[in-house]
Amino acid sequence: MKQITSFTIDHMKLLRGVYVSRKDNIGSEILTTFDIRLTRPNFEPVMLTGEIHAMEHLAATYIRNHSEFADKTIYFGPMGCRTGFYLILGGNYQSKDIIPLLVETFEFIRDFEGDIPGATAENCGNYSDMNLTLAKYYADKFLIEVLYKIDDEHLNYPE
Repeated sequence: MKQITSFTIDHMKLLRGVYVSRKDNIGSEILTTFDIRLTRPNFEPVMLTGEIHAMEHLAATYIRNHSEFADKTIYFGPMGCRTGFYLILGGNYQSKDIIPLLVETFEFIRDFEGDIPGATAENCGNYSDMNLTLAKYYADKFLIEVLYKIDDEHLNYPE
C-alpha cells in the first residue's frame, strides 16, 4: 500500500509551526490542508483530549464565523497524534497567507471567557471532556513562542 504524504515528513525534524500539508484538486477547485503544530512531535508531551477538544470547538467556531474565511473553511480539527490541528481551506494558499487568521484565532482562544460554544449534551458527543484553562495556556504559548515571531523554518517542512 502506498504511504500517504504526511507520513513521509521526518517528524524527528518537525518543529512547532504552520505548514502546507497538501493541496488537492477537486474539479476546478484547490483545497489547501494546513498542518498546525502546537507541540513538537516526539520531543514534547502531547496535548490531552480536554484541551484539544476545547480548542477545536473555539477555533472552528471562530474560523467559520470569520469575515474572510467563513465560506472557505472546509474543516478544522485535531490530529490523531495530539500534537496539533488540521485546517482545510478552499483555495490555493501558502502557510504565510493564514498567519493573521491563526493569530486572531489563537488570541480568541487565549482570551475566551464563558461557555464553550457547542459544549452541551445536545450539541456534542463528549461535551464534558473540555479543558478551557489548558486550551488558553496552549493558545498563549503557541502565540508567544511561534506565531508572533514565525519564520521560514516554522512555515516550511524540514528537508
